[in-house]
Amino acid sequence: MAVEADVLSELRRLRTRIPQLAGSLAASADGLVLAQDLPDAETEGLAALTAAALGVAHRMVDTARRGEFCELLVRGADGYVATYAAGPSAVLTLLADSRANVGRLHLEGRRSGARIAELVAAHADPDGTTHLPGRATALSDPTAQVDSGRTLGTLPLRIPQQSRHRLRPDTGG
Repeated sequence: MAVEADVLSELRRLRTRIPQLAGSLAASADGLVLAQDLPDAETEGLAALTAAALGVAHRMVDTARRGEFCELLVRGADGYVATYAAGPSAVLTLLADSRANVGRLHLEGRRSGARIAELVAAHADPDGTTHLPGRATALSDPTAQVDSGRTLGTLPLRIPQQSRHRLRPDTGG
């Protein structure tokens, strides 16, 4: 069974565990959709925004010296968008109603993120490369091979190590 089918099964199980879950999306760290359970959302756009938010979140925890990124929660007037690390190469984004129990959302989101990380790792080649089918555009790898919009070529799915930038106090003039 391909990684996307396994991940989709996990997303559907997650929906049964959180009744207020409106949808979920698993994506690579560079914004490629692995699997989605979103009824009325722009899947590719959400995956790209998730990748952008992930990059900012990584930079924020690095700059603040808070360790590795684990999760990000955004609350809107109509509910929550929660993003969880799913290993070093994937991310899980959940859309929940405003009445959702945030503690339960975190508990189940963390569990599913860990499970998705296992699934992605189990389907990776020995060199860490995962093969992703689907219609997507590589956001961070200009050498990605796209086959007529039907399959996505082999991409290395690793979050790049970012250089350690430190904030320096202004010395004044």
